[in-house]
Amino acid sequence: MKRLMTLLTMVSMVLVLAACGTSSDAESNGGSSENGNEEQTFTVGISQIVEHPSLNRATEGFKEALLDAGLDVEFVEEIAQGDNNNNQMIAQKFVSDEVDLIFANSTPSAQSALNETSDIPVVFTSVTNPVGAELVESMEEPGGNVTGTADMHPETLPKTVELISDLDHETVGLIYNASEQNSVAQIESVKELAEENGLDTTESTVSSSSEVKQAAESLVGKADVFLVITDNTVVSALETMLMVGQDHNVPVVVSEHDSVKRGGFAAYGFDYFDIGFEAGEKAVEILKDGKSPSEIPAQYPQNLKLMINEEAAERMGVELSDEIKEEAELVTTEKDDE
Repeated sequence: MKRLMTLLTMVSMVLVLAACGTSSDAESNGGSSENGNEEQTFTVGISQIVEHPSLNRATEGFKEALLDAGLDVEFVEEIAQGDNNNNQMIAQKFVSDEVDLIFANSTPSAQSALNETSDIPVVFTSVTNPVGAELVESMEEPGGNVTGTADMHPETLPKTVELISDLDHETVGLIYNASEQNSVAQIESVKELAEENGLDTTESTVSSSSEVKQAAESLVGKADVFLVITDNTVVSALETMLMVGQDHNVPVVVSEHDSVKRGGFAAYGFDYFDIGFEAGEKAVEILKDGKSPSEIPAQYPQNLKLMINEEAAERMGVELSDEIKEEAELVTTEKDDE
């Protein structure tokens, strides 16, 4: 009987030691398989002011950067249809849903997000003047919960106005939405640069994309060239403005390459996919590396270059010099797939 009791005691001790060993092994491997080995899934809210090719490309680039980094992400996309009230409701929804990060694609989208939260990280792109829009304290030290990428290189407008002057134009027609802060800032800069280059300006404001064609027609006879800044309202209705330019031999100079490919005459610009991707890289630093947006510098676009649409130039009555052709990347209008 004693031998049996001794044997049972030894078996019990072995079982206890085995159980302890299993527990230790699980802890050393990061916890149980139920909790420790599951990959974290992030929820990212995407707020975009309106749909047009440039902003869409930026969103594509942003997503690709996160997926390339190996993050498991659920994207929740919302389009404000050009309405700032919708922007605010989208931001409120994301905050209520406690998303892990907000990607704000445009100045109004970023401002709405910042109005609603100082805790959830906000990464912006397609913002012309992040400091002027009061999104960041400075590009180098953003402060707060916001960082991102701008869509205006410091040399874009000076080079664009210089190009217009070199082509012997005299009066620049400007159409913009006066409720967009970034547009107002650009228009003021264009006016100053135009004066420095001996050019006059004439302008018309719009509140919706449906007004763009009429605004362009109102400037025919007053302007001998149109300049389309990065105004979301106008860019979303670019084709109507291009029609007016072609019908009246008024060249339409734009501010980004996607608009050149849509039929604009020329632009000093960059690919919006790139600034979206660069914004996505900042989001990866926040989600994967645990950094605060305040310690991630905001940045301007890289690789500024001149792009000219030869087909559009011919339709708008522009003669291109060999010098300009040598400087520019020459393209033709991209046709929609039928």
